[in-house]
Amino acid sequence: MPNKSSRRRSYGYVPEHEKKRPSRPAPAPRSPEKKTPTKEQAPSVLIRAVVFLLFLPFRLLWSAITLLWKSWRNRPRNQQDRRALAGFLFKWGSIAAAGGAVLLIIAFVWVSKDLPDPDKLTDRQVAQSTKIYDRTGEVLLYEIFAEQKRTLIPFEQIPEELKEAVIATEDTTFYEHWGLRPLSILRAIAFGVFTDKRIAGTSTLTQQLVKNAILTNERTITRKVKEAILSVRLEQKYDKDQILQIYFNEIPYGSTNYGVQAAAQSYFGKDVSALTLQEIATLAGLPKAPSRYLNDPEALKQRRDFVLKRMHDEGKITLEEKEAAQAEPVTLDRQVSNIKAPHFVFDVRQQLIEAYGEQLVDTGGLKVVTTLDWEKQQVADTVVEEIGTGVLEEAEANNTALVSMDPNTGHILAMIGSKDFDDEEINGWYNVATLGERQPGSSFKPIVYTAAFEKGYTPETVLFDVETDFARSGESYKPLNYDLQEHGPVTIEQALQGSLNIPAVKALYLVGDKKGVEFAERLGYSTLSSGDFGLSLVLGGGEVKLVDHVAAYSVFANGGDKVSPVSILKVEDANGDILQEWKAERAEKILDPKVAATISSVLSNDDARAYAFGAGGVLTLPERPVAAKTGTTNGYIDAWTVGYTPSLVTGVWAGNTDNTPMKRGFGGSKVAGPIWQNYMKGALEGSPVESFPERPENDAEKPALRGSQGGGITLKVDRVTGKLATSSTPERYIVERTYTQAHSILHYVKKDDPRGEVPKDPSNDQQYDIWEQSINDWIVRKQEEDPDWEIVFEEPPTEYDDIHSLALIPSLEVIYPAPSSTIFSRQIDTDIRVSAPRGVTRVSYKLDGKGVALVREHPFNLNYTATRLTPGVHTLTVIVQDDVGNTLEEDVIFTFDPKNEPAAGYWDTGNQTVTTGDFPRDYSFTTVKANDIDRIVVEHTINGNTQTLATFDEPLADHSFSWVDPPEKGRHTLSILVEQNGTRRTTDTISVTVQ
Repeated sequence: MPNKSSRRRSYGYVPEHEKKRPSRPAPAPRSPEKKTPTKEQAPSVLIRAVVFLLFLPFRLLWSAITLLWKSWRNRPRNQQDRRALAGFLFKWGSIAAAGGAVLLIIAFVWVSKDLPDPDKLTDRQVAQSTKIYDRTGEVLLYEIFAEQKRTLIPFEQIPEELKEAVIATEDTTFYEHWGLRPLSILRAIAFGVFTDKRIAGTSTLTQQLVKNAILTNERTITRKVKEAILSVRLEQKYDKDQILQIYFNEIPYGSTNYGVQAAAQSYFGKDVSALTLQEIATLAGLPKAPSRYLNDPEALKQRRDFVLKRMHDEGKITLEEKEAAQAEPVTLDRQVSNIKAPHFVFDVRQQLIEAYGEQLVDTGGLKVVTTLDWEKQQVADTVVEEIGTGVLEEAEANNTALVSMDPNTGHILAMIGSKDFDDEEINGWYNVATLGERQPGSSFKPIVYTAAFEKGYTPETVLFDVETDFARSGESYKPLNYDLQEHGPVTIEQALQGSLNIPAVKALYLVGDKKGVEFAERLGYSTLSSGDFGLSLVLGGGEVKLVDHVAAYSVFANGGDKVSPVSILKVEDANGDILQEWKAERAEKILDPKVAATISSVLSNDDARAYAFGAGGVLTLPERPVAAKTGTTNGYIDAWTVGYTPSLVTGVWAGNTDNTPMKRGFGGSKVAGPIWQNYMKGALEGSPVESFPERPENDAEKPALRGSQGGGITLKVDRVTGKLATSSTPERYIVERTYTQAHSILHYVKKDDPRGEVPKDPSNDQQYDIWEQSINDWIVRKQEEDPDWEIVFEEPPTEYDDIHSLALIPSLEVIYPAPSSTIFSRQIDTDIRVSAPRGVTRVSYKLDGKGVALVREHPFNLNYTATRLTPGVHTLTVIVQDDVGNTLEEDVIFTFDPKNEPAAGYWDTGNQTVTTGDFPRDYSFTTVKANDIDRIVVEHTINGNTQTLATFDEPLADHSFSWVDPPEKGRHTLSILVEQNGTRRTTDTISVTVQ
């Protein structure tokens, strides 16, 4: 009776006279994390003995050669002694060579004594299914079924193109060698000894067959020797076509498909003989790493295209055939049924394959207990389906990913690699969470600011949020904030929570762009070392993986301790022996707990972000402290939210699989934020409320590191004279003024030693003059926008107000517009009568509280086009001042009713004087009755020559464009032309003088 535990398969190439021998099961693979050795595994001392015996002949031979060479180099000069030396060298050289050969034969026999019999290649053990469970070991996530898909196919029915594809890609000298390529092996050894590189592609097809069909996938020297010996023996037993036939029928193609015929039927639904060229190339490339390619569509396409390239290089297909096949999409069916948390499961499966090999994972009957929390995974699935679907649809996005992790252990508790694993339109099987590399936008800012805190900067450090051209390496680098506004002096805490870009770039300069990358790598990022991002790194210029991003934030949550993400708790083989088991180890402390507490305090301060995003938004949880940050990349391509409590850190990415932009205005807070917030609510429901450690006290001595509260003083002063207000100072003249640092942070600290001495000559820093000038330019811009605006850098005043008197107050009469009147046009031309005992020096105007003009010449009337004024009741404020600031102001309330106004476009800015270095330059304008407009054209004219700068066909209220190429110097006229019903008319113009 045949053994029921084994099955005999005949491929037509096994000699009939063979004697049957009992099959021997393949030994279980070794794992570097193995805790309990099994009986089948050889003791480490035996392995060392085998390795010693293998290399002993070579070491003896090398020693003999060295000794003989030294003897020859020191050879005697007379003829008789030379003859004696020659005889000595011949005698002992022959003995060394013979001894080396004998020892090599002994080592060969020793290693060969336990080799499987190549004649038994077709005898197989009955496969057992591998089962993958959640962290309780009770919820079965996936069972890799024991029944292998295998359909044998004769050699002559295998397409010639498939044979040529495999040979061209894997082993171009297949029909020439005898199982090994010695030169390739020596080259690999040399590179391994003398360099850090690892040379791939040294294995022949015969070696690959032996590794996948006879031996295990363990990475040891003894296995490689066994592989080499068996390869030679197979080449002696079978001819090349027979070996190639065995290869195509035995090699695993992933997902329990063994042999090319089963793979063709499973992945393409057709017989192997009916495959197209691109399908042939896809199958030819799969065996190198089946699981990886099946779960990474981009890697699979690159592998397929490489196979096609090799076929063309070897002259097997034409250039036209190669390019046509490469242009086709990869049409491989990856449908999987009866699986929970599929992306997590297949990530675990890939880790198992890397440790134990495809064959053992598919058929070895392993029991795998993972870190997955099934309850949290169900919360994630529900939130993505119920919340994510609507949010993504509104944002014109199609995909999202989520990773949730315990920051104290590194256990991955929930994972969604894409919104729908079975959706081919979004490459749903692709695991964005672990494989996708996407730009993190502002969600990377906490990394850089934490590096700044570690360096000695504080949350209260003031950075000027003003337009700055950092002019890195001579190239203009001028980042703007998301709202295109400047916020002046802000603390680091305000800058981070308000997600301001300009202070973030300054923070990275203080840290150092290279140091920023090094700090990020300390936190666990694996994708930044090869890039040269410069200062754009802080704005998400480098691509990161979601799982790395979550792991980095876990360092903050874990008080500065770093733990690596973990997916597998325990692996048992079919006999119940433990192959691998996770045990808690001491975490690596990479961050001072005080620094971690500082960044957690900043990220959890909802009040600090309220000025930009409002309070109680998507980055908060009901009655539970939580630290979080959103991120959005340029063009609204990627949206992120990453946040944590002391026991749970979660990151969410959202966007389009093909990197196309989402709907404008939909970023991290609108797309990823709701998914993150709802998941965190559900995942933490019923768990204790935890608090972050208190923020350490700011112990910096320098006022520049203590913010305006630490280094300045707030006083009530006369806003006109700047003197201290008195009881006789009219109430409307009294303002509170905070005296702020007059310079950039570089004036007060050395960027690499902020707690050290004050710099003797701050201008030695390459950015100092740039930052100082940007502050001065900002002050000028603010004063041009609002004549009443001012910021004070002087010392606090000591004198009291003594020049104001009621007798000196100016007089004012507003003729037009009259109170309670109605204005029908956007053009507001006032008619006023003013006088003052000391003479009127200026009249300023505000519309609904916002300054619109400052007039310094008689008759002081306003001529203003109210482009953004909406129908309804408004207030015009007229303010008259004399030379010492005696002021009178009057409010005129009027109604704006533009019912008969024509459709038009109006510039948001007035006349300008710029330089050629200011380009590219952004411009914007507002339209009224946009739905009545067919098209808007923007033109610029100089010296009678007119060119079109932009054209808009959409009926939007606001438009913007960029004037890219620097124009010629001179006075240009920018005109907005509106087209309606076939006619075109100019509605607004401004002049731009280019110097």
